[in-house]
Amino acid sequence: MTDRIAQVKRQTGETFVDVTVNLDGTGKGDIDTGIPFLDHMLQQLSAHSLIDLTIRAKGDLHIDDHHTNEDVGITLGQCLSRALGDKKGIQRFGHFLAPLDEALIEVALDFSGRPYLVYGLQIPTDRVGNYDTQLVREFYQGLVNHAHITLHLRQLAGINSHHIIEASFKAFARALRMAVALDPRRLGEVPSSKGLL
Repeated sequence: MTDRIAQVKRQTGETFVDVTVNLDGTGKGDIDTGIPFLDHMLQQLSAHSLIDLTIRAKGDLHIDDHHTNEDVGITLGQCLSRALGDKKGIQRFGHFLAPLDEALIEVALDFSGRPYLVYGLQIPTDRVGNYDTQLVREFYQGLVNHAHITLHLRQLAGINSHHIIEASFKAFARALRMAVALDPRRLGEVPSSKGLL
């Protein structure tokens, strides 16, 4: 089996983002985006997916966090897609229900090749610390569009903004871990009746 490792660098007039993923890692995260709350969420993503993540980002944070936040999502999505290659042998689908105190978040995803986000988080505050909570959706949208996944995020309970967002990242991480895992009964085959994803 070839290593499922990829690196993607993205440079625009607003940001520079460098992402490396190892799908068969142990959950080591080495992350510095310049946005502390996003770093915390990405550490959770790495730890609970068991995907090794190295992420460096520099952006126009003097304006706001929007461009950097979105471009990290885009670049991570591109990197996941590249690491998966033709997707032969993967489970493809993932699902997880994650509690965090009063919050309960459900994630279902499919490496379908068809980007689609159903975003059902109701975050009650505009900010967590200095982080604009509208950017959670922007992060997921960028990732979905460039990893070519269908992603459903549903909030079943929750009143604390931090808990809701963190539970979503943990649920996404575990669903991602399931979806990219190799199926020993399907090694060498694309998990689709069409033969292509």
